[in-house]
Amino acid sequence: MKIIANVKFGVNVNDANGAMIQLRAPLARAMTTLDRSLFSKTFQLAAASIKDNRNISKYRTQLIKEKRVFDRINVDPLRAHPDESAAGKGRKCLLLTPDVKFDSTSTWGPTLEEGTKADELEIIPYDLTLGYDKWTYHEIMESILPEELQGEVPSGFNTVGDVVHLNLRDQFLPYKKVIADLIIDKSPRFRTVINKIDNVGTESAYRTFSYEVLAGPDDLNVEVKENDCIFKFDYAKVYWNSKLEPEHTRLVRKFQPGEVVCDLMAGIGPFAVPAGRKGVFVYANDMNPESYKRQISEIPLQQTANTEPNQVDQFVRPFNEDGLTFIHKAADLVREASEAGSHALVRPRHKFSRSNPTPAPEPVRVPVPPTISHFVMNLPGSATTFLHRFRGVYAGREALFAPHTATKLPVVHVHCFAQKASDEGARSDIVERIYEQIGVRLPVGENLDAGEVDIYDVRDVAPNKRMFCASFRVPPEVAFAPRG
Repeated sequence: MKIIANVKFGVNVNDANGAMIQLRAPLARAMTTLDRSLFSKTFQLAAASIKDNRNISKYRTQLIKEKRVFDRINVDPLRAHPDESAAGKGRKCLLLTPDVKFDSTSTWGPTLEEGTKADELEIIPYDLTLGYDKWTYHEIMESILPEELQGEVPSGFNTVGDVVHLNLRDQFLPYKKVIADLIIDKSPRFRTVINKIDNVGTESAYRTFSYEVLAGPDDLNVEVKENDCIFKFDYAKVYWNSKLEPEHTRLVRKFQPGEVVCDLMAGIGPFAVPAGRKGVFVYANDMNPESYKRQISEIPLQQTANTEPNQVDQFVRPFNEDGLTFIHKAADLVREASEAGSHALVRPRHKFSRSNPTPAPEPVRVPVPPTISHFVMNLPGSATTFLHRFRGVYAGREALFAPHTATKLPVVHVHCFAQKASDEGARSDIVERIYEQIGVRLPVGENLDAGEVDIYDVRDVAPNKRMFCASFRVPPEVAFAPRG
């Protein structure tokens, strides 16, 4: 999901007295149905009429340095002369900023003064009409919103493929249709605009949400590229949040080729697919049957549009189960797969050419190791309540780990929300929640091997709410405890 960046608002310049001048769209206060015809307005500007077109480049360069050339998105300041007879002879003029007045030499500046004295140009009036297509989203919204909402133009919308996902506050709901129509008009790469009408997770255990279509077709089948992987899905049926791309990238970098990762709440695979591409075995689980269908599968009948372009079907193994019970099951399945000799065959990169006529090397056999190196729990609303299930995850399997082998106990990466209090307060709250679940109080720090918990601040999700990721190595007294 990308975010629509704020667009350039307009032209701000200083007049001769230092006051700000701005070209504003016509007022259309409280408009709830977009009437594009109302947004046409004519402004009287000054223009530099250049008598010899060979001097256009010279004067344009000098006037740009003096910041006197009209500068606005989608408006070319170089225009035909407003007089038809002069225009017929090929005469051109340069639009000047609104602070330059054609009948006030004190506003001209040195280049315009010298040019007129040299009889190479003259300063003339010019009527510039800006229609609906020339105003930005922000400018039109500023003209529509009532005075009490000025300065609060809704922006920073989430996007998933060619779908824009709004989450409008109550005060903007009367203008939702106008906002949607403007987004489609001003950003034609988007096809559909929806507005969320409930909280994610409130109505669905699958983290889907109810929505209304404000513009475009009711079709949320999208294609998204993230971390060089292609994901195709119906946004109405699965959870996806492109704001989490940096977090997906951060964790995937921690996984090493040949390791096993258990992604307990995998969704459609934003952690699993890029990890699989780098040669990490991923046991990817999600309760949502639709998410399960969209994951990569080693079973040909379940392969999806994601399988071929991402090429990770040997490494990513999908499951459709309750994450609470899958913790123990995944540990057992991985050990059983390793004992059965499960593996992937990876063909080294080889480009046959005249200069390299050697045959392609034989595929490399990558065995599934007997233990899981990482557990990912990206369900921030409730993932910490699953932590007690790590008790006994490797009950009776002490011989698989140090000091009997070089293998360390797995690292858990659990996402959670915390109030936007002080950093110390938020981290103390997370430590307490972990303690309530596993019975071991972990000090905050970055040394996981010393029993510390690294609490990473992922992002703000609301004015008083933040998302964190707590990473810790499962303590031996938890991992090897008897299973309940």
